[in-house]
Amino acid sequence: MNSIKTLEEMKEIRRQLKDQNKKVVFTNGCFDLIHAGHIDYLSKAKAFGDDLVVGLNSDASVMRIKGSKRPILKETERSFIISNLKPVDYVMLFDEDTPKRLIEELLPSTKDVEQIPRAVSEEMPVEHRVENFVLTVFSV
Repeated sequence: MNSIKTLEEMKEIRRQLKDQNKKVVFTNGCFDLIHAGHIDYLSKAKAFGDDLVVGLNSDASVMRIKGSKRPILKETERSFIISNLKPVDYVMLFDEDTPKRLIEELLPSTKDVEQIPRAVSEEMPVEHRVENFVLTVFSV
């Protein structure tokens, strides 16, 4: 099964998961150089729900955020790596600098959302802390 999805595919999957009373967790990032802090963060994020969706910044987005010498790994490589991590159920690429549009598209009503800003990354040792992630739990 290919876990890399388009927005339209993910909207349908989200509807199916909601029908199954599953709790969906969404987070995002560039994941340009994968390290232990990323893996720890994703594992902890998954613990908040049943399915973990990772929004992955596209190459153009990473370049705008991190500078012209980034990304080091192209989006095809990054999406392959992230999609094959045990805690990750789905990966979606996005071109914007933030995942705001993805979250709005996946969640028609904000009454179903529970934001957990930095809650997971703040628990990590400083050397593994991951900044600027959004952790959102879509309640059922």
